[in-house]
Amino acid sequence: MNSLASGFDISTDGPLLVIHATGGASPMSIDEALIESEFRSSGALLLRGFDFDPQTFKTFAERLCTASVFNDSPNRAVIDAASNIQSVDLGVAPFPLHPELSREPWRPDVCLFACFDAPSRGGETTVCDGVEIVRRLPPALVAQMRERALLYAQPAAPEVLEYWLGTATPTAEQLASPPSECPYSFAVFGDRVIRWLSRPLLHKPMFHEGPAFGNFLFFARFALGVSNFPLLDDGQPVPSEWVEAARQAAAPVTYALQWRPGDILMLDNSRFMHGRRQILDPRERKVASFFGYLRFAPPNEYEPPDAPWRRGPFRPPASSLARARANRFSRN
Repeated sequence: MNSLASGFDISTDGPLLVIHATGGASPMSIDEALIESEFRSSGALLLRGFDFDPQTFKTFAERLCTASVFNDSPNRAVIDAASNIQSVDLGVAPFPLHPELSREPWRPDVCLFACFDAPSRGGETTVCDGVEIVRRLPPALVAQMRERALLYAQPAAPEVLEYWLGTATPTAEQLASPPSECPYSFAVFGDRVIRWLSRPLLHKPMFHEGPAFGNFLFFARFALGVSNFPLLDDGQPVPSEWVEAARQAAAPVTYALQWRPGDILMLDNSRFMHGRRQILDPRERKVASFFGYLRFAPPNEYEPPDAPWRRGPFRPPASSLARARANRFSRN
């Protein structure tokens, strides 16, 4: 463990760079330039042993970010509506690795998780570097993946059309020429309007040359049992052997964080995926989340100029997939 000039100590634990508090310090006492430098380099920071409450966590997150996004996934409690601070999913099921909100155009730059109460056992958060996954894949498969994109297509609910196009019943011309800040393209299939976006199957992270594997495939296949979302750019399902190869490559480099009270985990959401192990007693586990857009993030070529989610707290209209997940969880 090495001493930092700021008075804190630093070490590594798996893929995490760990900054240790001395004497129950506030996370606000860490120099912002130090956090930026270490985050750019490692992509995964764990602040351990710090003293904070929800208000301090909010202030810390908003110091680093220009804006935040509300996560419309089901089963989350709202802690601070104005700042989009929520609980993590309050269920007990394990989750496969995923980047946060990679199914939507407003994928956040950073995931911040703050632990207020830690489970005595179980409920570990899993973390995996998408760059390492690609390094472990067969070169021939990587070459194939680098040539392909993923297509995220969902039915466009009336409120989604109203939000982005200004009307729940757009004309063909409005669908073909959405406003510049609209992140979707639209198509009509029968009596339904479909919204879609495309992203590379392997992509360049914000602060690494990459390429990285980080998308919705694991969650869709292993949590939802869905094989047609996302699809490949030709409309075909992603081959199961590709998904399995990525899963096997991720397994030996997936780290499990055993939470402690006073932990703040900060992940580059363009590089790292996260998940969780089975929660044995949800009463023991109180973890807050904040999904934000960094002040020091480089421009994102896949986003529209002056994207609305980077201007302030953003609450998108509910997605079809979020509704489907909510219905699935309510049935279970």
